[in-house]
Amino acid sequence: MQILTRGAQITRLMIKKDAPKSYRFPVIGVTHSCFKEKFGVPRQPGLASAARAQIELFEPYDRSDAFDGLQCCSHIWLQFVFHLSLRDTWKPKVRPPRFGGNRTLGVFATRSPVRPAPLGLSVVKLDAIHECNSKIRLEVSGVDLVDGTPIVDIKPYVPYVDNISSASYSLADEQPEHCSVEFSAKAETQLSTRTDTAQLRALIIQILQQDPRPKYQKTDPERVYGMKLLDFDLQWRYLPRDANECIEVIALIK
Repeated sequence: MQILTRGAQITRLMIKKDAPKSYRFPVIGVTHSCFKEKFGVPRQPGLASAARAQIELFEPYDRSDAFDGLQCCSHIWLQFVFHLSLRDTWKPKVRPPRFGGNRTLGVFATRSPVRPAPLGLSVVKLDAIHECNSKIRLEVSGVDLVDGTPIVDIKPYVPYVDNISSASYSLADEQPEHCSVEFSAKAETQLSTRTDTAQLRALIIQILQQDPRPKYQKTDPERVYGMKLLDFDLQWRYLPRDANECIEVIALIK
């Protein structure tokens, strides 16, 4: 008589019966983010610590008892859908923006939003848990999520297992160099009229110093870039500065 371990029994069952090729998951919430469009969103979480968002939970997942213990976390994992990058087909090779579109990599060696299963995973700082009428809303920061991003799961970040000090990724071992950011007189005046001047200045610098434009584009002082941020349109341009270049914030347009 052959005795099978539990693992072997499961393996045999999977061999006998084909596993489903797709699964359906509920969307448990939605992101209300400072980023109102894809362009300008940091390419990784944590690069803009001043980037804030709220996670609104849907019924029945907004129950306070489902979040009991989450207050013990400084950071959480958000699993989400790349809802603005949905495609009917996928490609095995993609062109990561880090390489200026000059190099292709296998999609599973990148964090490209265009994937067979359009799911993303970001670690963010948990700033607050708000409870109103027994319903939960999370305040988070360091986000790389555009407004309206669907959330499918939330998990605690556990440092002793999630922080792997020996980990490496030789294609991107270091963060790209930051660009310097300046504000025009007009932009400074517009900033000074807001109640969130200091926080907004920090957010703008953290976003633009990452250089949001495609890497293949050359410096053109006449070209004006823009993105929708919070309740205004942020405009900037690139100016040559000796051997480097500088980003000048032109205006914050309502």
